[in-house]
Amino acid sequence: MNIVFLDASTLGNDVSLDPIAALGNLTCYSNTDNGQQVERIGNAPVVITNKVKIDAEIMDACPHLQLICVAGTGTDNIDKEYAAKKNIIVKNVAGYSTQSVAQTTFALLLEIYNHTSYFNQYVHNGDYSRNGLYTCTSHPFVELYGKRMGIIGMGNIGKQVAQIALAFGMEVCYYSTSGHNNSATQSFKRVELAEMLSTCDVISIHAPKNEQTTNLIAAKELSIMKPTAVLLNTGRGGIVNETDLAYALDHEAIAAAGIDVFAKEPFAFDHPFLNMKHPEKLILTPHIAWSSREARIRLIQSIATNIQTSTIHE
Repeated sequence: MNIVFLDASTLGNDVSLDPIAALGNLTCYSNTDNGQQVERIGNAPVVITNKVKIDAEIMDACPHLQLICVAGTGTDNIDKEYAAKKNIIVKNVAGYSTQSVAQTTFALLLEIYNHTSYFNQYVHNGDYSRNGLYTCTSHPFVELYGKRMGIIGMGNIGKQVAQIALAFGMEVCYYSTSGHNNSATQSFKRVELAEMLSTCDVISIHAPKNEQTTNLIAAKELSIMKPTAVLLNTGRGGIVNETDLAYALDHEAIAAAGIDVFAKEPFAFDHPFLNMKHPEKLILTPHIAWSSREARIRLIQSIATNIQTSTIHE
């Protein structure tokens, strides 16, 4: 069985693809540009893609294709409706990155609250030695204890973030983007978005991007947040209006933000985030929250399982 991985570089070079390779003849491409999909998929019945688009035109041009494995959770890059019409199976992987994303969420939050990078530089550049004091109180930090965290999207990752927040002594509430999620009601208070934005010290986004969440946090929503509030997005790009967020930070509508995902990835050099008057208020990471080494190992094994449990006709 021929298996083609269109963008294998997204999983890094420090993890092995052997669980997948053991299932057939695996051909890996570092990345695949639009227009190269058909040639590279060829007659393979199985294709793996992380972010490379596979639409109806590509499916029609690859008549042997039977299984599309998404190397991740989001399936925005696949025309799933057309795949179903053509009896092409689409399988993604859920749950593999829960711990990784939750950990990164708090890495961003703690950097904002504790200013660890500032204090590290303070010592390394010699200011600590020159000061003569055993400590430094000129750049005060604040505690998470007693703060209120609002979670947008209380799925597996949202629940993990909530549990960590409780360990820090935070109060937790959540907003259901679908309006139907009551699964966390027994442990956490469900609130409407306006109440969450106006009362929470930290807003953390863990929702999928869809019709309900696209541009969910824009100028209006940012304007009702506390001026001391922090916004975190390790969910999906496009949920936060990036132009509006840059403006809000520069004009002190909110205190800080930590963003790992973007509407376009990577974004251009003229992006509002790279042209701020107060860039120190914004912590940026390049869509890495999902990608701990352990998470990528789990992902690879789950892709292999998805292939093993699918009926492929040679």
